[in-house]
Amino acid sequence: MTGRTDTALIIGDMQTGILASYPFSRAPVPPMRESVRAARAHGFLVVLVRTELRASGADVSENNTLFTAFHQAGSLFHEGSGETDIIPQLAPRPEDVVITKRRTSAFAGTELDLVLRAHHVESIALTGVATSAMVAGTLYDALDRDYRATVLSDACADAEADVHDFFMERVFPARGARVMTVESWLGGL
Repeated sequence: MTGRTDTALIIGDMQTGILASYPFSRAPVPPMRESVRAARAHGFLVVLVRTELRASGADVSENNTLFTAFHQAGSLFHEGSGETDIIPQLAPRPEDVVITKRRTSAFAGTELDLVLRAHHVESIALTGVATSAMVAGTLYDALDRDYRATVLSDACADAEADVHDFFMERVFPARGARVMTVESWLGGL
C-alpha cells in the first residue's frame, strides 16, 4: 500500500455490455475518468465494481424478479461473457481493486467491506449506474457501516433524469451523504 488510504473511490457497473445496451450510462464516463485520475494522484484506493451472474443461474433466486430478468435477458450480466468487463476508459490498474457483485449493493455478499477496512478507509466517494439501483444500494450499505460518503452527482446516471435528480437532491442528502460534482470534489482534495 502506498499513499493515502483513508479514502476510496468506488465506481459501479461501468461494464461494456451496460454501456452498449443503456445509452444513459455513457454520460458519466468523462467525469469518472477525471475522478479516477485524481484519486490515483492522491493515493486513494480505486475500487471498480461489476455485476456478474453465473450462467447456470445458481446465484439467482426465482424470488428475486429483477435479477431473474437480468439473468434471462441473455449474456449481458453473465460471468465470463465479456459484457461484464470494465470499460477500457476506466481499465483497472494493478493497484486497483475489482469487486464482483451479484446483487444491487456492492457490499451484498462481496469482500468490499473487508478490502476497505484493510486499507483503513473511512470515507468513500461513490459513482456509477444506475443512481436508483447500484449507487443507492451501495450508499445505504456504506452509511449503515459508518463510512463517510460522498456521491459524485455528475459521475452517476439513471435511465430517468428526474429519478437521478430526486435521489441527488432529496434522498441522498437526507440519508447523510454529501452530494457534489466531480469538480467540487476535486477542489476540496
